[in-house]
Amino acid sequence: MVQAQALSAAQLQEPVLHELYSAGKIFTWPELQSMASDGILLPVFAKSYAAPGITVTARLRARAAALTVPTKMRTKVVAGRLTAAWIYGCAPAPGRVSLLVDAKHRISSLRGARGCSLHEVRLGSLDVVSLGGMLVSSPLRTAADVALHVEEEHALPALRSMLEKPELGVRQRLLTLAVEASPRLPHKRRALATLAKLDS
Repeated sequence: MVQAQALSAAQLQEPVLHELYSAGKIFTWPELQSMASDGILLPVFAKSYAAPGITVTARLRARAAALTVPTKMRTKVVAGRLTAAWIYGCAPAPGRVSLLVDAKHRISSLRGARGCSLHEVRLGSLDVVSLGGMLVSSPLRTAADVALHVEEEHALPALRSMLEKPELGVRQRLLTLAVEASPRLPHKRRALATLAKLDS
């Protein structure tokens, strides 16, 4: 009994490891940078770092992206395009967080997010998923948007990676149909040409 009590006391004194660290209540930004340079923490995105031994998942990347968006905006914007592809583990970390804003929200009221680019779009109920406290475009919507709005040299590697991950459920024929069904957009023809190159 005494041994069990001693064990419980020791367990209570063990430091609590968080999955994700950002500058705030626990550590300052310089402290996080120092721990990252010492290899104690793993950089995830912007000013967010993962704890040792933590697997960086889509949920964790979404949480890191969410921390770059002002709290009051998070329910009105959706991480999309190459940012969403990165969240799904299919593209490099973006320089700027790409945020989609549904046309029903006034984009002018959402200005002020530093390091973010806003894109006014129409979003359906199946176009958005919730991950790690951030709304993210669904894998199919992400792939279609990457094909339509991202230059081919960056779009092709991301699209190939998305197609190679069966858990995302993106199939080339379905993706082509989604792009073909999109409204008349300036880059639609280019997007279809990009998709055709996925076979090569």
